[in-house]
Amino acid sequence: MNPRFGFDVPVILRSYDEQEPSLPAAEKQMVQVTNPFALELGSGSASVTDGVLVRPCCLESCVLSCFWGCEVSTLQGVLHAHQHGMMLSTHQHFQEALNLHYYYCQKFHISSEDRAERHAQIPADQGITDFGPLPRQRYPLVAVLTLEEAQERHVNDIVASVIVIHVPDDKYKLSARILFQYLLTSQGSMYELKPLFMSADSGGMSGSADSGHTFTPSDTQSEDQIPVMEEEDWSEGTEGRDCVVCQNAAVNRVLLPCRHACMCDSCVSFFQHCPICRAFVQESFALTQSNDCQ
Repeated sequence: MNPRFGFDVPVILRSYDEQEPSLPAAEKQMVQVTNPFALELGSGSASVTDGVLVRPCCLESCVLSCFWGCEVSTLQGVLHAHQHGMMLSTHQHFQEALNLHYYYCQKFHISSEDRAERHAQIPADQGITDFGPLPRQRYPLVAVLTLEEAQERHVNDIVASVIVIHVPDDKYKLSARILFQYLLTSQGSMYELKPLFMSADSGGMSGSADSGHTFTPSDTQSEDQIPVMEEEDWSEGTEGRDCVVCQNAAVNRVLLPCRHACMCDSCVSFFQHCPICRAFVQESFALTQSNDCQ
């Protein structure tokens, strides 16, 4: 018996689960570029008094500049200036632009074959043991990678990499980690380099960021505004992983803004929320282009 309301007009009851087909998330077009710079934290413990080990890995001969206690506002101003005409592509450019608004600077020459760790440390005679309570006015360590050869700066689109690193001290014991990575281009643009996240092979998980990265335009932040990234069930590598939905086709889609690489080209069309974190999917992009798209 159908419910009726006056004048024998039937009321159509519709199930909540019956929804209009949803449109797939927009595909973000990506342009592949070569990043000549890479830097990761080295082995062993790290502290402001004992220093920190960093391991650069560059495609070309580079200069690694380590600025200890760099003022947050000064670095923000310098990066802003790069986007408005002041080219920052050498160690000297950064040193002059920062204008001694840091405690100490170290400089290392890195060859393209060099994978050795470098020990960055403030000399004990500087008497610096911490950078004060939060919110802080200085970053513990800002590492800058620039191309050593002038001819390489004319060939590469990316001319500098700025890496903001937290180093623990007595006032803030959060373990050492890379907070931000920025890439500066020869055209005066700046992009934040962010990790992609991909599931592990097995049921056991290992909780670290993927070696893949994506570029997004970004503004700098002060250290007290930095969210502490919780370790997730994700590990390095992008090859040989299966789509978490069909578990058959290879993973080839990165979902934005959560940056989970977890679905194949077919399954991504049917989801508006990430199957891993349930975040709304605004866009997605392909890790590799199929032959028919090239």
